[in-house]
Amino acid sequence: MSAGSEPEHIVEDGSHEHFRALERLYRQAPINKLFDSDIEITERGFARITFSVDERHYHAAGAVHGTAYFKMLDDAAFYACNSLVSDRFLLTTAFNLLFTRPLKSSTVTAEGRWVSGKRRVFVADARLIDEDGEEIARGTGTFMRSHIPLASLRGYKQD
Repeated sequence: MSAGSEPEHIVEDGSHEHFRALERLYRQAPINKLFDSDIEITERGFARITFSVDERHYHAAGAVHGTAYFKMLDDAAFYACNSLVSDRFLLTTAFNLLFTRPLKSSTVTAEGRWVSGKRRVFVADARLIDEDGEEIARGTGTFMRSHIPLASLRGYKQD
């Protein structure tokens, strides 16, 4: 992010708590019980999620199905954007994928980075890196502020 390009609606001194709350939200989402994964948000506009994929995620030809690629890329891009918004849950409105190579059982790192948007619509890029450091996919998503307050979501607030 370049100086002066950061969104205006996040409180600077609340970033650390906001990041930890988003990480809790990720970990408590029911869909994430289907994936061996964990998230870390270390700075505004960036999220890293580590996934372990195996034969449970394969399609009939013996490689990871595209739905898993989408899940990993969308999550990383989404959390990169929502790290900039402290009051509302974002929703994915569009996502474009580019599959670079097939994936077998592996530990995969999904990195999402905010690109643009400051008020209602945000854009982020994401990439998947396999355990050999090779890029296996990339994507770009758009995310829109919803009417759902983050503070109302189980997981975001500390129970």
